[in-house]
Amino acid sequence: MPFYYKIGWIRNKKERSRIASNLIALRKHLKKEIPRRTVNDTLLLATWNIRDFDSNKFKHGPRIRESYFYIAEIISAFDIIALQEINKNLKAIRRVMGILGSNWQYITTDVTEGRSGNKERMTFVYDRNKVSFQNIAGEIVLPETKLIAGKRQFARTPYLVAFQSGWFKFMLCTIHIYYGGKAGEKFERRVKEIKQISKFISKRADDKEYNYVLLGDFNIVTPDCDTMYALKGSGFKIPNELKHPTNIAEDMFYDQIAFKTRPGELRLGASDKNAGVFRYYKSVFKNDEYNVYRKYMDSTKLTSAGKAKSKKVKYYTNTWRTFQMSDHYPLWVELKIDFSKDYLKKLM
Repeated sequence: MPFYYKIGWIRNKKERSRIASNLIALRKHLKKEIPRRTVNDTLLLATWNIRDFDSNKFKHGPRIRESYFYIAEIISAFDIIALQEINKNLKAIRRVMGILGSNWQYITTDVTEGRSGNKERMTFVYDRNKVSFQNIAGEIVLPETKLIAGKRQFARTPYLVAFQSGWFKFMLCTIHIYYGGKAGEKFERRVKEIKQISKFISKRADDKEYNYVLLGDFNIVTPDCDTMYALKGSGFKIPNELKHPTNIAEDMFYDQIAFKTRPGELRLGASDKNAGVFRYYKSVFKNDEYNVYRKYMDSTKLTSAGKAKSKKVKYYTNTWRTFQMSDHYPLWVELKIDFSKDYLKKLM
């Protein structure tokens, strides 16, 4: 459970009350949509692209303090989560970790240099009471014979880390695939990045020591697109329960969690809902709250949005709040991690 004591330091009673009320609503929403975390039986795994966290280079921010509480609350619903678009300056993620508390840990990459890298980091945040880091971590660099068109490495370096939870030993590889464009050479580069990382990790998965999970922002358009075929072509499996759009417009399947596991070890939880997308705008920064947050927005942005209030409201819903939370929703899955009965049966 996150630590809320700093909310009590907020002198503005209206703001303090709003944050507390929204957190209650958010917790209720999380409880309804996502299974409760367990001690030994299941693992709640998620991925989330937190938009530009938190450089404010696009000048639609910066994030206000309540956003950090909401982000921390969502992260705390899972046992481990892969995060993309973590900024070079780690101040924002450290602020979230301070809310989560000492049981939580993060491990992150250095930034990827170059224009396409966008000075982003890949990061894992996990509860040490549930998940243990297995002392293996590395950024994926392709050999010269496997470089992407134009003799390129990945736009943003994929990050591979070993963890264990219960009986489940797993390698997580988080990625943020190059977007480029909707057609032509730039789209082909996107497809080739997906194909190369899935091939690379698939070959590693053949050693059978770990279960392998590819997760993150693949910039996949639809389940019936070359981008998806590139991912699944190397033997990775995506359970039907995970096939949901993940952008706020709910028309793109950008984020994915794909598996290549040891025989019998890909088992979804027994909960009625064991995978899905968490749509947090039903609880925080809601569609009808433009007037609540207008004072936090850059007045020049509101002016450029036009004089009509409808255009200013659209700026709030489609742009401003996505730089408070994100333009992506978290994608998550519940996995069984207790294989003790299977092991004992082998000894009979």
